[in-house]
Amino acid sequence: MSEYYLIAQIKSIFGCEGFISIVSFSDILDRFYYLRKVFIDVFGEKKEFLVEDVKFIDNEWTIKFKNFNSNHDVEFLLGKKIFVDIENLAKLPNDTYYVHDLIGSKVFIKSEFFGYLKDVLVLPGNDVYVIEDLNGKEVLIPAIKEYVKSFDAEIKRLELFSLVEDYPDDEN
Repeated sequence: MSEYYLIAQIKSIFGCEGFISIVSFSDILDRFYYLRKVFIDVFGEKKEFLVEDVKFIDNEWTIKFKNFNSNHDVEFLLGKKIFVDIENLAKLPNDTYYVHDLIGSKVFIKSEFFGYLKDVLVLPGNDVYVIEDLNGKEVLIPAIKEYVKSFDAEIKRLELFSLVEDYPDDEN
């Protein structure tokens, strides 16, 4: 499992005092108010950056790092991704999981092995699980309670309700 978890990407410089504007990849937006440190890939290594200030201005999250006080100080960060370590992952509500918890899970339908969860598509309406079945075919399943019976993050087991009739073979 990775030591670092992606939460955002730096999109632009904001103002002239060393603030950067970010694109959040987190569903828990107020998490940024609680950040004290983040990690950014600089020259192939994750470097720790201490967060000095966070503001939500004009519908954008902005962050200022300690000792970065001008546009010149932060311009090398443009386009870089922001990570946190496991200690700084936001706490999730019940029945909500991180994508990294789901990827690689064994998928079962009526207690029979169906395949592996390969990816999670994050879409506006709901997430969609990309599952590779035993024949190597990708099956897309909405990540909603009507389809998901249970998930155990400890053993990476996703149990689905019967979906055979919901997914006719469209290859005919």
